[in-house]
Amino acid sequence: MNIYAIRAIYLFEMARTWRTLLQSIVSPVISTSLYFVVFGAAIGSHMNGIDGVSYGAFIVPGLIMLSLLTQSISNASFGIYFPKFVGTIYEILSAPVSPLEIVAGYVGAAASKSIILGLIILATARLFVSFQIEHPLWMLAFLLLTALTFSLFGFIIGIWADNFEKLQLVPLLIVTPLTFLGGSFYSIHMLPPFWQKVTLVNPVVYLISGFRWSFYGVADVSVGVSVGMTLVFLASCLAAVWWIFRSGYRLKA
Repeated sequence: MNIYAIRAIYLFEMARTWRTLLQSIVSPVISTSLYFVVFGAAIGSHMNGIDGVSYGAFIVPGLIMLSLLTQSISNASFGIYFPKFVGTIYEILSAPVSPLEIVAGYVGAAASKSIILGLIILATARLFVSFQIEHPLWMLAFLLLTALTFSLFGFIIGIWADNFEKLQLVPLLIVTPLTFLGGSFYSIHMLPPFWQKVTLVNPVVYLISGFRWSFYGVADVSVGVSVGMTLVFLASCLAAVWWIFRSGYRLKA
C-alpha cells in the first residue's frame, strides 16, 4: 500500500479545511448553536424532561448526530467531486495510486473533519445546557463509526454525481429529513404505537439512539441493535465502494 499517496491526499484535504474555516467549521457550529438556543435554552426550559433527562440535554446527541451525518456526506462527496469538476482528477489518475488508497485518503480526511466538528459542537453545547457522558469510550466509538460510514456514503455520492445539484440531492432530501424524524428532538416512545413501528424502518433511529445511550444510559432501541446496525451500514458502504471499483469503474472528469 502506498502510504505516501494516502498521506498526501489526506493532508491536502485537511489543508483545504483550514483554508475555509468559516464554511467548514464555524458555519455548522453556529447553525447548531442556534438549535441549542431555541430548543435547549428557550423552549427546553419550559418542557418536561424525557427519560429523566432535561429536554435541553436530551437533544444534544441528536443535534451532534445531525451535524455529523450531513457534514460527513458533504465533506466526502465534495472532496472527490471537485477534482472531477475542475479536471484535476487526472493528476491522481496519472499517479501510482490504487482505488483503495484514493478511498482511504478522501474518506479518512472527511471522517476526521466530521469528528473534529462533532467534538467542537459537543464543547459548544456546554455553553447552553448541562449534560453528562456516562460512557465516553462508547461515545467516541459511535462518533468514529458514524463519521466513517457516512463519509464512505458521501464518497459514493461524489462518484455518482455529475453536477452540483445531484451532490446536494441525497443530503437535503433524504438524510436530513431522516435525521429529524429519527429522534433527534424526541423519543420515539412518545409516538403512537403504529408510528413507533414505522419509525424503526428509519436507519438513523439506531444511530441516534445508540449515541444518546452513550451520554445518558437511555435508548429507544437496544444498544446491541444500534451497534449492529451501525456496523451493517459500514459494511454495506464498504461493499458498495468495493463493487464500484471492482466492476471496472474509472474516475474521470
